[in-house]
Amino acid sequence: MINWNKIETKWRNKWTESKDFETNPNEKPKKFITVAYPYPNSPQHIGHGRTYTLADVHARFYRMNGYNVLFPMGFHYTGTPVLGMAKRIEKGEKEILDGLRNIYHVPEEAIKTFVEPIKIADYFHEEIKAGMIEMGYSIDWRREFTTIVPGYQKFIEWQITTLKENGRIIQGSHPVGWCPKDQNPVSQHDTMGDVEPKIDEKNFLVKFKLGEFVFPVTTLRPETIFGVTNLWVNPNTVYKKVSVDDEKWIVSEECAHKIEFFEKQVTVDGEIAGSEIIGQYAINHDGREIPVLPAEFVEPGMGTGLVMSVPAHAPKDYQALMDLKAKNHELASKIEPIPIISTEGYGEFPAKEICEKLGVSDQSDEKLEEATKELYLKEFTDGKLNERCGQFDNEKVQFGRDKIRAWLQENNHLEKFPVLENAPVRCRCGAECVVKVLNNQWFLNYGDEEWKELARNCFDEMNILPSNIRTEFKEVIEWLHERACARQQGLGTKLPWDKDWIVESLSDSVIYMAYYTISRFVNDGTVAPENLTREFFDYILLDKGDVKLAASTSKLSEDTIETMKKEFQYFYPVDSRHSGRDLVQNHLSFFVLNHVAIFERKLWPQEIVVNGSVMMDGAKMSKSMGNIIPLRTAIKDHGADPIRLAIISSAELLQDADFNMESVSGIQGKLASLLEECSRLKNEPVSELQAEDRWILSKLQSMVGTVTESLEKMRLREGLHEILFGFESDLSWYNKRVEAKERKDVSGILYKINSARVAMLSPFAPHIAEEMWEKLGNTELVSKSQWPKYSKSDVDATSIQSEELLKGTIDDIANILKVTKITPKKIVIYVNSDEFKSKVYRKILGIMVGGQNNMGVVMKELIADPETSNAKKMPDYIQKVIKDLHSESEEIKNMKLESDSFDEKEFLKSELSSIGAKEFGVEISVYSESDSDIYDPKGKARHARPFKPAILIE
Repeated sequence: MINWNKIETKWRNKWTESKDFETNPNEKPKKFITVAYPYPNSPQHIGHGRTYTLADVHARFYRMNGYNVLFPMGFHYTGTPVLGMAKRIEKGEKEILDGLRNIYHVPEEAIKTFVEPIKIADYFHEEIKAGMIEMGYSIDWRREFTTIVPGYQKFIEWQITTLKENGRIIQGSHPVGWCPKDQNPVSQHDTMGDVEPKIDEKNFLVKFKLGEFVFPVTTLRPETIFGVTNLWVNPNTVYKKVSVDDEKWIVSEECAHKIEFFEKQVTVDGEIAGSEIIGQYAINHDGREIPVLPAEFVEPGMGTGLVMSVPAHAPKDYQALMDLKAKNHELASKIEPIPIISTEGYGEFPAKEICEKLGVSDQSDEKLEEATKELYLKEFTDGKLNERCGQFDNEKVQFGRDKIRAWLQENNHLEKFPVLENAPVRCRCGAECVVKVLNNQWFLNYGDEEWKELARNCFDEMNILPSNIRTEFKEVIEWLHERACARQQGLGTKLPWDKDWIVESLSDSVIYMAYYTISRFVNDGTVAPENLTREFFDYILLDKGDVKLAASTSKLSEDTIETMKKEFQYFYPVDSRHSGRDLVQNHLSFFVLNHVAIFERKLWPQEIVVNGSVMMDGAKMSKSMGNIIPLRTAIKDHGADPIRLAIISSAELLQDADFNMESVSGIQGKLASLLEECSRLKNEPVSELQAEDRWILSKLQSMVGTVTESLEKMRLREGLHEILFGFESDLSWYNKRVEAKERKDVSGILYKINSARVAMLSPFAPHIAEEMWEKLGNTELVSKSQWPKYSKSDVDATSIQSEELLKGTIDDIANILKVTKITPKKIVIYVNSDEFKSKVYRKILGIMVGGQNNMGVVMKELIADPETSNAKKMPDYIQKVIKDLHSESEEIKNMKLESDSFDEKEFLKSELSSIGAKEFGVEISVYSESDSDIYDPKGKARHARPFKPAILIE
């Protein structure tokens, strides 16, 4: 049994002693790899371990490839989560205290201090850091900082001032996600389940009149006002009469609560039952009388709790009207749909058509959702407004919509009514979030088209892994609009020009990677936070101003400033930014937007790597499921390397990884046997290479090529599988060959193979790889060794195909014996020696390497070439050759094409006897079909094809 913790501690101490991961500028090419820093309000669990482990593998891979790699780490204290948490602990909330005690095993004396938010952050900061060290992450800890230390706050003041002066920060009224209890804007970090509140600003409120009251109705399609036939009210709802600024409205109670957050004066004056409103007539924008009808599908919590009905174009309205008509409802029976949009592929009443096409039965039919989606999209992209829409006749819907909205707004018939698209969203304090329109709030103007265009350019130029996530970034940039960048509560940096506000947590974590290049000088006392002036940052980060100005304002020597500037210029830009998929829609997009707003093009990020999340035994990890395993607990119980490998081997980058403990024990076993093998091998000189040696060394080269490519593309699961499992079948064949020949001289070959395997395993499982490397007799560290280089010249194409021939022949014999159940007395092999058959074979091989395997096309090309035109007489042979080649890998086909033909008979004669005798217990004789002394009683020799000998078993 391996003592994982003992081995891991041993090697971690060695790395720390030799300061292996402390990185300064030098003459080597650099790679700067960063990963989204953690928010310390709980310890990290196995799910968090994924992003950091992937980044660490990437960093270690680059180090072994000769790069000077900087992989730093900070801690994000900014924001409100620890505030909400401290309040809940102070109240003694059972759920949160149970989690701290039973899942995270926080000692009672620590929990007692958690009524202070900063104590929570400090405790989990140390906990997370300890876990990262135990996982073997190759981090330069000299650069560590938290986002509330004075030096970092100076950096944020500079960043936010620069954005404001560049015109990227505006003041105005905009809707934000809002916690009514904390009285604060909320973003992903502030909500339960880390949900980013999505605000739909395309929702509007159209005003009808009902006597002295405004009867407001919400809609996403203001253009359909021309097709309204009636209004819907829920007969079972009690509505409120409210004064809104200087108007009297009728709305649901839920709506009255929402509009209080829209900067309106709202007072409730009384109530009215829905059943009382039904049968009355409302007046629309052009004076038409619109009847109010009953509909139970109207939810009081949606919009205003009142709905307008456009049965020609809204499937739900059409079906509700039909249901009433079927009940002979007097008012409904007089109503006919009013068509206002003509769309190709639909007749006069599209809603009717689509309901009939999908077989909708009544207004509660689930198929109505699908009908609505399909029709709305079609009408939006292809629809045109008709003459009933007055001045908007013949306008395309997608342009006409905005014009009609503006026209209604000018005439006081319409207002904005932003809604939370993904409601309900809960703040971490437990309250349900609402949309609030904030006045005089500071916003990052992400809606600005020119800024978006710069970001698009950056995304187009950068590498994004996996590439299919690129479209998600494009969509985010499309829909992004103004975003609140300050709030009044929480930890963080005050706005330099308005000290009542604190920079919001997703706005202070966008270009902090630049601070890593400065932080070590602050941490070691070379510079103090008060030295970090505006001119200092401008000179170092933007190359603005001059060193004299920077020195005079910062009171630092010119030498110190130049040293720090060189450090920044050496490491920047970020070469690879790692993060989870949930941050695509905010942090990762903001990371790019802020870089392009502040830095010149050559400092824009080079690559983003996005990974999926981690499931536990097929289920999402959550406290309520009880399936959260803290990372440090897992390391203590199973070892860091097995955990690292289990996370990596369970999925490719963007897939959700399904982690289970069975895979961990399987990996432990695999690593243990490899360690044992490394302990046995000696670096003995390799004497004369035999056929199987040349083959296995060639296969090793192929593996190095495959694994290197996998790591370059961050397909880590594939690379790891190749090192640990893919190569096993090759090794077991090699061992079979060696045993058959009773060889005792292969330790040197196996030493060479396993040295390469261990070196390539090192980024994935760094501790155990060091142990294996030491057992192989090395004194240097494997993490400092060179990544094995793929060399095409070391791949012996002939040996690979000859070994394939041998394996294939053995398999064919075994299959015949299995089917016929014979106990063999004699086995005879016949190899092809027909020149013409060989010529045709090579010609077909050339055609198929080009990607063609259609019999007709192959035949045509053979006949067109005078050298092989006679092939038309042997269709049966050609078909079989195509089938033979079809079952081979592209790699093997290419090798056969590259190498000259070799003597099949000579090779099989020398190599088949030993392994054949071992496998089947009889001598095997080999003939070519043209041999004069051939033994061929059954006339089998003529069936031999290149690489496919004929076989006789007696």
